[in-house]
Amino acid sequence: MSNGYATRIALVATLGGLLFGYDTAVISGAIGALEANFIEPLGLAETARNSLIGLTVSSALFGCILGGIAAGWVADHWGRRRGMILAATLFLICSVGSAVPELGLGAIGSLGPDALTPFNIYRVIGGIGVGLASMLSPLYIAEVAPRQKRGQLVTYNQMAIVLGIFGVYFVNWAIARGGDQGWLYASGWRWMFASEAIPSLTFLVLLLFVPETPRYLVMRSRDAEAKTLLDRVEGPANAPAVLAEIRGSLVRHSDRLLSYGWGVIIAGVLISVFQQAVGINAVLYYAPLMFRNMGWAGDTAFLQTAFVGAANVLFTIVAIFTVDRWGRKPLMIWGAALMAVSMLALGFMFASNSLGSAALFVVIAYIAGFAFSWGPVAWVLLAEMFPNSIKGKAMGIAVAAQWIANLIVSWSFKVLDGNSQLNELFNHGFCYWLYGLVSIAAGLFVWRFVPETKGRSLEEMERLWARNAVAPLPHAARERT
Repeated sequence: MSNGYATRIALVATLGGLLFGYDTAVISGAIGALEANFIEPLGLAETARNSLIGLTVSSALFGCILGGIAAGWVADHWGRRRGMILAATLFLICSVGSAVPELGLGAIGSLGPDALTPFNIYRVIGGIGVGLASMLSPLYIAEVAPRQKRGQLVTYNQMAIVLGIFGVYFVNWAIARGGDQGWLYASGWRWMFASEAIPSLTFLVLLLFVPETPRYLVMRSRDAEAKTLLDRVEGPANAPAVLAEIRGSLVRHSDRLLSYGWGVIIAGVLISVFQQAVGINAVLYYAPLMFRNMGWAGDTAFLQTAFVGAANVLFTIVAIFTVDRWGRKPLMIWGAALMAVSMLALGFMFASNSLGSAALFVVIAYIAGFAFSWGPVAWVLLAEMFPNSIKGKAMGIAVAAQWIANLIVSWSFKVLDGNSQLNELFNHGFCYWLYGLVSIAAGLFVWRFVPETKGRSLEEMERLWARNAVAPLPHAARERT
């Protein structure tokens, strides 16, 4: 029964993950319209045009970086729940403003290219919400979940992210079928962004009915409330022991960031960077463009993108049922291997112009590799590996690093993939080779340096890192694996 309650409140928090996926992927269906309405009229040269398109597609990521940096402070000073309420509000503002960037400035469609600036500002606002939710949702889930179900429940957040991506791909496809390309470029793209208002408002309302986490309540000396919540989450028999463990781990809740050495910080940051540097969001944001490069066009490119979203959902389910059984490290290593093989193969297919259904299969294999490993399991590791006394600061830094890496990858993909000289040599294959090599490095890093967190309480992780606080990262990793 207690697990059922924990699951229900965790599912509310996963709506932050759903909006994370929805907000970051919704722009994939509107790239052509944004380019036609706001960028082509500027008459820029190739590199400048591609750079501006890349910055527009990734503009939300500037906000994600800010939200990621602020998330630790918000979590510790405002609380996990109120931080998510703020994120939900920002999502709602973004959905309306991105759909109608002329709001308060002129009639719809009257600003032309000048609407690009307010559009990007609204996307940054939404990005701040994404940055906050990307840290606060898994943190909330990890702190309310019973130990034996924590990995599975945190993985639900990644499932929500991929459902958000999958859902918005179908929403975009359905909207694109509502008219011809002229209608899509004139009005359809606005409905894509406006559709986000529905899940945003739902998230905001449901957050009014969930509690704070027991760890935050203890941090604020609200032990009686924490005990009441733990009775429901852990059960009355286990609640006193869990409460005592939380008290012990939070005695030093204002510890310096480096109280446990550099190893845990470096490990968390690199997990975040590798999660993005393998190229996942270049594939997700630019999926319709990628399929057009393969020879598919129009609605077919949108439909192929939906297949990618379906694979993302299916193999995230695999992670949900294996992360607490097989452990975090094996999934991360095998996922990196599958991504590396898939991206290297796709690069060769582009370079040799041997595309078609085989290329779609390779893309789906890549998505599968990410979905059962680096997508959900990286978040599980980040939610579990940091000691409680530095969790807010450390996780905020790791999340900010993730969004910086996301920004670099998302912006650079359009610049590299649209470069005429590179395409003469590699026919759009260069980026995929690059992502394949990074995937190899990611798998080696996890194998060598990352500790297994399966079956360990959050308080045990604190003791684990404390034993090796002064040890170099390689030695610390050997001690823990």
